[in-house]
Amino acid sequence: MATEATGTAAALRVLRRDDWDKWYDTLIRAFGGVPEATEERELWDSLTEFDRSLGVWDGGECVGTAGAFSFRLTVPGGASVPAAGVTMVSVAATHRRRGVLTSMMRRQLDDVRAWGEPLAVLTASEPEIYGRFGYGAATFQLNAEVDTSRVRLSSLPAGTDDVSVRYAVPADVLGVCEALYARQVPSRPGMLARQPGWERLGVLDPESERDGASPLQCVLAERDGETVGYARFSVKPNWETAGPEGTVVLKDLVAPDPAADAALWRFLFAIDLTSKLVVRGRPVDDAWQYMVSDIRRCQPRLRDSLYVRPVDVGAALAARTYQAPVDVVFEVEDAFCPWNAGRWRLSGDAKGACCERTADAADVALSVRELGAAYLGGVSLGALRAAGRVRELRRGAVAAASVGFGAGVAAPWLPHGF
Repeated sequence: MATEATGTAAALRVLRRDDWDKWYDTLIRAFGGVPEATEERELWDSLTEFDRSLGVWDGGECVGTAGAFSFRLTVPGGASVPAAGVTMVSVAATHRRRGVLTSMMRRQLDDVRAWGEPLAVLTASEPEIYGRFGYGAATFQLNAEVDTSRVRLSSLPAGTDDVSVRYAVPADVLGVCEALYARQVPSRPGMLARQPGWERLGVLDPESERDGASPLQCVLAERDGETVGYARFSVKPNWETAGPEGTVVLKDLVAPDPAADAALWRFLFAIDLTSKLVVRGRPVDDAWQYMVSDIRRCQPRLRDSLYVRPVDVGAALAARTYQAPVDVVFEVEDAFCPWNAGRWRLSGDAKGACCERTADAADVALSVRELGAAYLGGVSLGALRAAGRVRELRRGAVAAASVGFGAGVAAPWLPHGF
């Protein structure tokens, strides 16, 4: 693999505006080649950050793509930390095993470091690929298929009956919904503070992807004239000999307080002519699980979601707080970003933290991948130790650090892909 400066056939360079269509076509082909709807393609065109995107070119053909959105990620303690949202990564099938991906990952992490962003994050089409570049699975998502003909909400929080629900046109209430989302961002690690334009992702609804379901619908939860939550969903009708068995497909639900959240779930469980509610990409601690009469008939399943990679170990660990006091020396292995390798002393509590180089003896040894997995508090250092991925060098050090690294009240959650 060569760079543009060498003048050889395979050139890696920052994406140019007039190359976007060919670059994006390479990405689409790598993911199966099915064309996207015009409105979806136009959205990603508008969101692409050209100075943060890379392409590899073999002559006039694009054979590799990678981008990095400018995100701010909520971390334990509520701080909003700059993070590079790695995205649109692909290598043409004709150019596999030639170092194309490694060259893009190398350049990208060097760039992220130069931009002063302590974290890189991504969602993985194939998780095995990204571990070798230091990314660890840090959040998980809850999926479920609820048999609403047999499962009811048997417990609701106080105040649920004070919340009303009404239909609204999704595009007409986009601003209201985005304000509610922004209110929720600081309360849960893993959430992304959306930049202008990203709100359009929530109402993207190409007909080609509905699979027989209705256009996107929206309801607002209201209390005393104030909007306190929303849900976006579609309904897929189905009629059997015995009667209607439609499916509600939930796309998005945001409600900053428990009563509004419960009112929206109660609505979704009771939509006429339906008997199933499909839930995707929800927090693993979503409250509806503890309201239902029969969790087994909801078929809950977990899936990996956000992968985190510390690009600057010291800055990343100092950017979050710790729910119990920590004072630990990590021996960090990081062959791909060697500036992170070595010993770091982390001292912190719920008020703040510092993390600096040290010559002191190490208490815990781990790779940057495991540090990324544990960073948001959803994966325990103790569990990683039990899996053989973390080594304890001082008795009791892992247990103490595990408590401090916890996420606190809310499990980390990535609300949408990128």
